[in-house]
Amino acid sequence: MLDIRFIRENPEIVKENIRKKFQDAKLPLVDEVIELDRRNREIKGEVEALRANRNKLSKEIGRLMAQGKRDEAEVIKQEIAKEADRVDQLTEEERQVEQDLHHRMLLIPNIIDPSVPIGKDDSENVEVERFGEPLVPDFDIPYHTEIMETFDGIDMDSAGRVSGNGFYYLMGNIARLHEAVLAYARDFMIDKGFTFCIPPFMIHGNVVEGVMSQNDMDSMMYKIEGEDLYLIGTSEHSMIGKFIGQQMKESELPYTLTSYSPCFRKEKGAHGIEERGVYRIHQFEKQEMIVVCKPEDSMDWYEKMWRYSVELFRSMDIPVRQLECCSGDLADLKVKSCDIEAWSPRQKKYFEVCSCSNLGDAQARRLKMRVKGADGKNYLPHTLNNTVVAPPRMLIAFLENNLRADGSVAIPKVLQPYMGGITELRPRKEN
Repeated sequence: MLDIRFIRENPEIVKENIRKKFQDAKLPLVDEVIELDRRNREIKGEVEALRANRNKLSKEIGRLMAQGKRDEAEVIKQEIAKEADRVDQLTEEERQVEQDLHHRMLLIPNIIDPSVPIGKDDSENVEVERFGEPLVPDFDIPYHTEIMETFDGIDMDSAGRVSGNGFYYLMGNIARLHEAVLAYARDFMIDKGFTFCIPPFMIHGNVVEGVMSQNDMDSMMYKIEGEDLYLIGTSEHSMIGKFIGQQMKESELPYTLTSYSPCFRKEKGAHGIEERGVYRIHQFEKQEMIVVCKPEDSMDWYEKMWRYSVELFRSMDIPVRQLECCSGDLADLKVKSCDIEAWSPRQKKYFEVCSCSNLGDAQARRLKMRVKGADGKNYLPHTLNNTVVAPPRMLIAFLENNLRADGSVAIPKVLQPYMGGITELRPRKEN
């Protein structure tokens, strides 16, 4: 969400940014916002003038009554009554104008960073750097659910009967591995200086509106029937929402938080064979990181955060690459974003496991977050988020990259303490 003054003063910059995101259908919004803003300020000016005049006339009535001029005072009272009706009309119009203005403002995308590559969609994202050698073993790698089944580690049939498609039971050592990865990721981020947090898993509608775009809200969020509550799609939602309406001290910045939560997503639409199993599901668990910082520090934090993801995955022997998201692939609130993709030796390609985003001051403006600077003036902080790890999708990369020819799975040293000292998983037939 942009500052209305910026739109008012820089309409062509805002329109060019919309073109760069290939959202030309939104171009009329800029002129509509400017006109609504003009009318809003016009209404406020007229109401202020009417109220000032009412105060003046009220004093005049008192003077006339003191002089016994009741007829003249009555004429002025009638004038005040007419102006009061006009104020009521304008107030109602103002309410509607501000509502329309706010709705349109939410639809105008944030100004992207100059470094963002221009492209229509995710097919034009740009690979920046690879970390680790993407190897393909000389034996066939089964589909990830087939690997899990050799350890009696997954039951999707029962989950389908209980909850429907898009759910799963993880069992035994696969379930233990799932939790080990989350615990390791938690401690990894604590060691980086982040404060661990378990947030609310449901949030109010005004928080949803504050942290994500309307399109994402409709396509992702599950709403609790009859209540102003939504199940979170990621803990970033409630973590950033923690600061709604708050004035922060500059001396306390940056806030660096890492959070665990379950996540719930509608995941609408049909998906290909590579997205069956536990790749795209309605419920999963996740370790997240968020930063609230001074504007001048946000790009440095952006760089640090995506590199934390790389370091984490490489510590588990998983090759990854950084992929810069192009303009057309950026959600409307984002200034800059990149994906960390893990290597799939079975598919012989990379797939997304983390997403790091700098949202500038968009969320802070929507949520009315403020920082009181050393000079006593308030300003908007910047907010950032990044996935630390999101099993079970991450388990796909882990199992494929640590699978051996005999069907066993190596447990990297960093995970062994969380697995009770186990150094490998052996398939069922060898138990």
